[in-house]
Amino acid sequence: MRVVLDAMGSDDHPFPEVQASVEAVKLFGDEILLVGDQKQIKPLMEKSNPNNLPVKVIHAPEAFLMTDKISGSALRKSQNSMGVGMDLVKNGEADVFVTAGNTGGAMAIGLARFGRIRGVKRPALCAVIPVKGGFCAITDVGANAICKPEYLVQFAKMGAVYVKELLGVKNPRVGLISNGEEAGKGNDLVKATYPLMEASGLNFYGNVEGKEIFGGEVDVAVSDGFTGNVLIKGAEAVAKLLVDNLKDELMATSRTKIGALLAKPAFDALRKSLDPAEIGAIPLLGLDGLVFVGHGRSDARAMMSSIRVARQAVETNMMRTLRKSIAESL
Repeated sequence: MRVVLDAMGSDDHPFPEVQASVEAVKLFGDEILLVGDQKQIKPLMEKSNPNNLPVKVIHAPEAFLMTDKISGSALRKSQNSMGVGMDLVKNGEADVFVTAGNTGGAMAIGLARFGRIRGVKRPALCAVIPVKGGFCAITDVGANAICKPEYLVQFAKMGAVYVKELLGVKNPRVGLISNGEEAGKGNDLVKATYPLMEASGLNFYGNVEGKEIFGGEVDVAVSDGFTGNVLIKGAEAVAKLLVDNLKDELMATSRTKIGALLAKPAFDALRKSLDPAEIGAIPLLGLDGLVFVGHGRSDARAMMSSIRVARQAVETNMMRTLRKSIAESL
């Protein structure tokens, strides 16, 4: 298996990417293709990889920055690390591409390099979040701010495939994010999507609010990219607030410190379950090639998680399953 890692994606690039690539080779044994500016990568690689583990550095003199505008600039920088990395996958020299860079840039370059799976109208970002009893996939979480009802149905179908293949859920329950549980609730988009979801052949739960999502009632929750992005970022912020406040309270007095010491394994497990770094990158479902996008603030641990989920997508032949699922739904 060959994973391509964009060395110029994260806010602290290329340090987290170099560290993660070396650790991934140690853990998985497969060669990592690290794409980026050799001048920046080489000194770090000499320190992090003294034993010359199989991390292949591929030079890309340009980078797509977080401040770059999506329109035009993504394609004008023909030698940027995203483009060079995706070309490796497109040409069969690698299996999956991972970046912690600009999401819009990844989408634009991914569409230019791979195009869409036949029948897919819009690719979607699919994030996995911890909920009661397991996990839930939220799609879309930022790729499409403006949607049509048929887009949401396709997001649901692709999200269901992802949950089935990577999380092992045999018959994923799919919910439509709304401001009420009843079928008539929601904006015009939600109201128009509801009957299409009922007729889709999916295991459709109905409309869902936050309590159903975080209560573990559904395995896939579907929305437009604007709503999904607000939901996912709000959930991450609340999770961090809870962990930080709990830590402050536990460290407040000698008595609470003793209690914290006794309960440390439980608190560590809670912190780990709420940490986005444990999930890593998320896929751009609908592109006709495997592309995973992580947080810009990803550290080496988050990049390792990103490599892990990308490898799982290759191992489960997710692209083949997505193509088949979409073709059968046409």
